[in-house]
Amino acid sequence: MDVMQRMTGLLVGAVFGAVFVVVNAQSPLNTLTAGLLRVAACLAAASVLAMWFLAVRWERSAGAAQPTATSTGAARPGTPGMYGRGYLIILVAEVVLLYGGLQVLAAWDRPVQANVAWIALVVGVHFIALAPVWKDWMIAVPGTILSLLGVAGLVMVSTGALDWVPFVSGVLSGVVLLVGCVTFGWRITAATRVQAAPTA
Repeated sequence: MDVMQRMTGLLVGAVFGAVFVVVNAQSPLNTLTAGLLRVAACLAAASVLAMWFLAVRWERSAGAAQPTATSTGAARPGTPGMYGRGYLIILVAEVVLLYGGLQVLAAWDRPVQANVAWIALVVGVHFIALAPVWKDWMIAVPGTILSLLGVAGLVMVSTGALDWVPFVSGVLSGVVLLVGCVTFGWRITAATRVQAAPTA
């Protein structure tokens, strides 16, 4: 996986994380807390966008500085991308599960708060399923956390804590996505900058 593909994946995750927070930061949170969470989420997503531009620029600089380097076999023209058949299969399954699950919840007359819990669960499972496809088990960590937050929200739907479901399954899921994307984005950007630095 090249830097652009990895950073693009992180950028998509950060955008979804920000949306999770912005949409679900609501009552019973007070107005100030909800507003601060939304601003922080947007800033975090913007930081990932900035890292995307930096990482891509530095990767291109590193490639231009070493156009014929073959000593380490760095050029891997046959390396499959992140968005191959395995990814597409998982994406289609995710869309089917999201749409189908929301229809089932509506048919069962479940409270609307259950929707965000179901979305968090499906998105989390999608990350877990992508781990072996992308050969990156680190993405299973936020995937597991999102799945657990989704399950927690679905359980809370039938309790007196119904109003807190958007916070638990929505806001916290968004925070997990944003923290993960910022962290991994920083690591990739730093590593790319080192590779692009001129050597003596």
